[in-house]
Amino acid sequence: MASTNPQSAEKPLRFDAPVAALVLDFDGVFTDNKVIVTDEGREAVVCDRSDGYAIEQLKKTGLPILVLSTEKVPIVRHRCQKLGLECIHGIPDKVPALREWLATRQIDAAHTVYVGNDVNDLGCLQMVGHPVSPADGYPEAKAAAHYVLAARGGNGAVREVAMAILHQLRQAAGK
Repeated sequence: MASTNPQSAEKPLRFDAPVAALVLDFDGVFTDNKVIVTDEGREAVVCDRSDGYAIEQLKKTGLPILVLSTEKVPIVRHRCQKLGLECIHGIPDKVPALREWLATRQIDAAHTVYVGNDVNDLGCLQMVGHPVSPADGYPEAKAAAHYVLAARGGNGAVREVAMAILHQLRQAAGK
């Protein structure tokens, strides 16, 4: 499903088919892909609070949202709990987890938005109908994406995609 001509980040994000679910990688999407490690070995990341606002607005529509990450640290779970998002993390291969999550909910992958920034997202990006990469995604992820965001990971990427979906859902509902 890779596109040789992803939608330009210079125009507003518009999906060319209905959206039934949103699946997000964590590192490089919610974050800028950097980690802070303390002397005690604890890890911390920085997330954009504006992403949380957009997620809250999108959750009100009932759209299924999942955070899917290979990262094992509890930061992913903690952030998802705060945002009230379903989270699967610490898994070596995202594709079977995504396939099962979609099947359990009877969601068509063709109507799923997946946002990923790295090579471990390629399988998921290729599986869905709406593959998205942040502006600073790795070249492989951007090449697999049909849509490249204007925002960088950790700097409003989640908000940009959430607000685009929200806009589309409102238009479809005639609001």
